[in-house]
Amino acid sequence: MALSTAIWLASAITLSLLTFLALNRSQKNVVLRRMGLGRRTASRPSTPSLEKQTASKPLASSISDLVSTFPPAPRGQLKIMVEKMPPAQRQAMGDLSFSTNTFTNSLLGLDEDYRAADDSKYCFTGFSVKEIKALGDFPDYSTLSEVPLPQPYPEFDIDKAKPRPYRPFRWAYHQTMSLTKLETDWWLELESTYRKRIAQRQELYAKHGKDVLQYLPGSELACKELMEMCLQFLCARYPQYFVLSADKSRFENKILGTVSVIKEKHPLLVLLDNVPEDFGMVLRDPKTGYYVFRSGMICSAMGWNVGTKIGMRLDEIHTPIPDYKEKMQFSMDRFFSKMPANKPIQRGSWGLEVDQPLYMPPGDPHASYRDIQDAALARSRVHLRVDWQTLRRLPLSGAVVFNFKALFTPIEEFRDEPYVPSLVLKVLREGKENLMKYKNTWHTEHVVIPALEEYEREQIEKGDVEKDWEVKTLDDSPWFPGWKDKWHRQQGF
Repeated sequence: MALSTAIWLASAITLSLLTFLALNRSQKNVVLRRMGLGRRTASRPSTPSLEKQTASKPLASSISDLVSTFPPAPRGQLKIMVEKMPPAQRQAMGDLSFSTNTFTNSLLGLDEDYRAADDSKYCFTGFSVKEIKALGDFPDYSTLSEVPLPQPYPEFDIDKAKPRPYRPFRWAYHQTMSLTKLETDWWLELESTYRKRIAQRQELYAKHGKDVLQYLPGSELACKELMEMCLQFLCARYPQYFVLSADKSRFENKILGTVSVIKEKHPLLVLLDNVPEDFGMVLRDPKTGYYVFRSGMICSAMGWNVGTKIGMRLDEIHTPIPDYKEKMQFSMDRFFSKMPANKPIQRGSWGLEVDQPLYMPPGDPHASYRDIQDAALARSRVHLRVDWQTLRRLPLSGAVVFNFKALFTPIEEFRDEPYVPSLVLKVLREGKENLMKYKNTWHTEHVVIPALEEYEREQIEKGDVEKDWEVKTLDDSPWFPGWKDKWHRQQGF
């Protein structure tokens, strides 16, 4: 997951997002040709990246304006919720009056715990501490954020489930932003490795502690909010496996046979026990307007970890990224300052790995595979690693949450996936030198390229691919023709 997987949190988290936010169309096209999110460093740091999206309102005109720039406040959604509240809760909410002057002069500090703060203080999203407390536990986040809960997936079988076959390959291969609107049904995607991944992540936390999971003062609301949104999602999407008790105090996981007493653990630990995804959260510093990495649970980073990045601003996190300060910092800071809660986004980054390394901090022995082309390396050991990533703002705390999940696929799966071998071959053979060095695929290419050449010949001979096909990004990227039939077939549908 490299610089392409380098997002705000990750040293190389590709958060390439949106430098073109304030540009006109032609300028955006230039930027898109020049920059992007899918980069990786030679050391292959590794986490995903994000991209751009047009802001709904004018962005700050300069970095100095960030201190007075806030994301859109969803207070209108709060009024909708109040109409459905019981009388006692409605009374606790107050009259919902709002003064911009009072708001800007009563902001919670970056490290201030809302639970101990005066009720008259405000989160930078425009909600008062009084209102946040009155909403209680597990409020209707779908209404607050205007992002709907997922549809139930009754035919889902955790023992047979395969991740959707993401193939986020592009040609021409530039540093481009390939962000799309979040598919809300797939924000948290479970599959048959669920039990194994949960256990693996718990072991990583037991061994590495704050290097994989950490939360700083002031992140209490964000952590609680994220946990509650995730549990609401799981119960809505997979009701056959997850149940939240009527009093919202206990979360039953029928896959693992466990019950989490929610108040007994920190919210991130509840997620660690139930959600095999990585999360990193940045919060706005009211003194500067910059966003700072304040909490995270990241068990699948490569080349960095939470312990090396916690407490940093976005630009500090991205210091290793070439030209970030000169070409990307301004737009990234502006994007985060204005990103609305109702426009979550998604993207994918990819790499080639020996075996399935999930967590590879600096100095990890597995990194030695990148130093050589092992003549004895078997084709069956080489995997495509896709980090499927999403970025969204939480409606109450205003935290911007980056989450991603590492998915591994043997390259042998490419054999019956039309156009994929040809597309990957094109990237490996002709990709821009500095980008390929950053992606760091060299250690596998002596095995991968011959395999792809074989698969490409077979597909042409079978008529699955035109002999004179001009290699390009697939029309339905990240999907290949027939992906859904293959995916269903593998699950026994």
